Amino acid sequence: MTNQVIEADVLEALRAVRDPDLHRDIVTLKFVKNLRISGGQVAFTLELTTPACPVKDQMRDQARAVVAALPGVTSVDVEMTAQVRSTSTAEMGRTPVEGVKNIIAVGAGKGGVGKTTVAVNLAIALSQSGGRVAMIDGDIYGPNVPIMLGIHTQLATDGKKIIPAEQYGIQLVSMAFLTTDDSPVIWRGPMLHGVIQQFFREVRWTGIDYLIVDMPPGTGDVALSLSQSVPVAGSVLVTTPQTVAVADTRRAVRMYQKLNVPTLGLIENMSHFVCPTCRTESDIFGKGGGEALATDLSVPFLGRIPIYEPIRVGGDTGVPIVVGEPDSPAAQAFRAAAQRLAAQLSIAAYTKKPIPLTPV
Repeated sequence: MTNQVIEADVLEALRAVRDPDLHRDIVTLKFVKNLRISGGQVAFTLELTTPACPVKDQMRDQARAVVAALPGVTSVDVEMTAQVRSTSTAEMGRTPVEGVKNIIAVGAGKGGVGKTTVAVNLAIALSQSGGRVAMIDGDIYGPNVPIMLGIHTQLATDGKKIIPAEQYGIQLVSMAFLTTDDSPVIWRGPMLHGVIQQFFREVRWTGIDYLIVDMPPGTGDVALSLSQSVPVAGSVLVTTPQTVAVADTRRAVRMYQKLNVPTLGLIENMSHFVCPTCRTESDIFGKGGGEALATDLSVPFLGRIPIYEPIRVGGDTGVPIVVGEPDSPAAQAFRAAAQRLAAQLSIAAYTKKPIPLTPV
């Protein structure tokens, strides 16, 4: 007599598989969907919290192995999907943006640290992993995201709402689409608040998992407007290792804390330079300042991005490094940071507060 495979046994076996960030098993987390059993053939779907999960292959293989070990099982078919959850709640007191699940502010305490470059490459990396991603160019005075994405257009409408531009799978709105290249934007605070509101509320966002807002550097009106008007999942702060940048980043983290915007993580940009001929590593702007600050402030450290000339070239030509050289160490660093950011958002969606990740 052959052993009969039953649903209860399969689910009990799958409790051995745990999400490393949420620290709970996949059955308790309700990741197991559409379980089917036909004789010794078992099939089910694992629905994770983000398509950018860095350990999805290990979780799939472990789930397949624990079920295959059950008596009577002859085959196991595991389908992997993802359903990004929103971090916002009704208690936040701010009306969600229609069509958007998570809003992430990418900021910096000072200019010149490569914040927009990081924001653009993070957005594309999240999109490449399977997420639906959009960007708002929140740097009203210096809207450079269209240059880095290689978009030259004017925004259109469908008669009711603005239709965002699109490139590399990223939907985008920017002040650059509303002005000529050499026209300065000379606005006071209330006008800034108005255009930021328009970018959120009057754009046709559809099914967006991650809306990344490229913030102006420093601590100013746009951050205040953002925090008061929409439910922000959290902020990502970009710094370089040098002391002056780290000091300004500390102030930026404190600003977001005062605005009740959690810090999802720090990224250390221009972390080191590797000589292309001799392969010697040089710490041009110092070393470890961003990671040390993250440890000191008890916020997650999302990773280091090296100094690499094609990153700059890609930004100038509209072909970001994760598109132009997807296999380069720099692109891999951006993808790893995007995965850690997605993990932080998944944690926040379940716990409503960010939890530090395993050190990089």
